Amino acid sequence: MKLTLRKYQTENDYWKIRQFLREVFLANNRREVSWPLYRWDYWRWHVNENIFKFDLSAAIFLWETPEGRLAAVLNPDGAGEAFLQVHPAFHSPELDVEMLSAAETQFATTQAGGSQRLVVWAHGSDWVRQDVLKRRGYSKGSHPEYQRRRCMDLPIPKVPAPEGYTLRALGEVDEHPARSWVSWKAFHPDEPDEKYEGWDWYANVQRAPLYRRDLDLVAVAPNGEHAAFATLWFDDVTRTAAFEPVGTHPAHQRKGLGKALMAEGLRRARDLGATLCAVGSYSEAAGALYASLGFSEYDLSEPWVKEW
Repeated sequence: MKLTLRKYQTENDYWKIRQFLREVFLANNRREVSWPLYRWDYWRWHVNENIFKFDLSAAIFLWETPEGRLAAVLNPDGAGEAFLQVHPAFHSPELDVEMLSAAETQFATTQAGGSQRLVVWAHGSDWVRQDVLKRRGYSKGSHPEYQRRRCMDLPIPKVPAPEGYTLRALGEVDEHPARSWVSWKAFHPDEPDEKYEGWDWYANVQRAPLYRRDLDLVAVAPNGEHAAFATLWFDDVTRTAAFEPVGTHPAHQRKGLGKALMAEGLRRARDLGATLCAVGSYSEAAGALYASLGFSEYDLSEPWVKEW
């Protein structure tokens, strides 16, 4: 079937891609061969809106059938990265080649010596794409993403909060500064505080359609400060939940706060009807934490790198 390539045009395309990713996720038996819905929402409203600020009409490419059905979407995550989202009914070496050609033209970054570099992420079970990548001069890189999952039929561990700490959902907008600060300290522990840029970004996170404040969990220390956080996303159509992000302030680490928050999140997701929960990890420490909560099964999403 002949597919037509076009660029992202209006906000209607955002909603069209959301529906497409749901269909692809279910068609792939809820494995993250392409992005699950929560990741698209999180990228659109946080990663891109607050950090990279790509012009969506220049950064997103759509392939459609003659009837206007979406068959594939090409998008970046950060600079110099490409993700190929393809419905399994249309997955072929020919389409991958066409999408890679567009990615190499649009997303590659120029290195200090003038060479071009692109990272393309491929699922560990996608042998078709891996073969195409090899033939186009890509090599498998390091630091894959472990796409961990657990069935919600598994028992959820009882993990009480440490003495003096409280686990609860995030409060109203007046708590954005505290939530933003603990996020900064968790993910930038070695950065000087002078680089902190404030909390306005969190309003964008809450604009994501899947966002629910009752699943945006925080651990509050005895002195009232936010000590840790775990944000859970739930899609009632696919009955899938996912954690993104999870973190703890350095001053409050090694107390079990992350595990306690995630156990609470799992209980809330189960009560909403989730039958599967997912979380991504890169480090051994994070992987061990998630495995202790039942996230023992995983797939790999691997970076493939080309320089020319």
